[in-house]
Amino acid sequence: MMQAKAAGHHPLVLLSMMNENGKISRSHGLPHALILRQAEAMGLPVATIPTTWEAYEVRFIAALQQTVALYGVEAAVFGDIDLQAHRDWEEKVCAAAGIEALLPLWQQSRRELVTAMLESGIRTMIVSCNTHLGPDFLGRIMDEQLLADLEAKGVDIAGENGEYHTLVLDCPLFKAPLEVGPYTKVQHEQYHFLQFEV
Repeated sequence: MMQAKAAGHHPLVLLSMMNENGKISRSHGLPHALILRQAEAMGLPVATIPTTWEAYEVRFIAALQQTVALYGVEAAVFGDIDLQAHRDWEEKVCAAAGIEALLPLWQQSRRELVTAMLESGIRTMIVSCNTHLGPDFLGRIMDEQLLADLEAKGVDIAGENGEYHTLVLDCPLFKAPLEVGPYTKVQHEQYHFLQFEV
């Protein structure tokens, strides 16, 4: 999920790239209804864009352009820390839409970022992870014990290399914590996912 910074009524607009049928998000595997509830918790508009991996870039640029037209967006905010290839792509698609790419976490310490996140009241849960971590990491809430367990597994504690993805359950921007329903654990190729019942 990406945030777009707008000049008008809404300070932020959420964009979420979905699978071909628009039912779950790419990478995270989150159901459409859960993304809508997350946006509602922040009082923000959200656009969910169905796409194949092959059409991802073209659809992403089109979504940015539409967001510019609807909300006067001036920049898009990305959470990458130091993957240059990701930054290059983000700057390319933003340039194509005539907006700026903002990467506020760029080149910062992973440990300091995760610690600051926890201290600020942001509560996240692992919703997908690679087979190196395995299904036991799914559903776990980010805390000091989880950080220690990630370090013991030898993975990036910030998940910068795609080792895991999280869902924000609560943060200072939320009107109320996000309640998630029951889930099962599924595997697709080299990744494990939480499959939510919503």
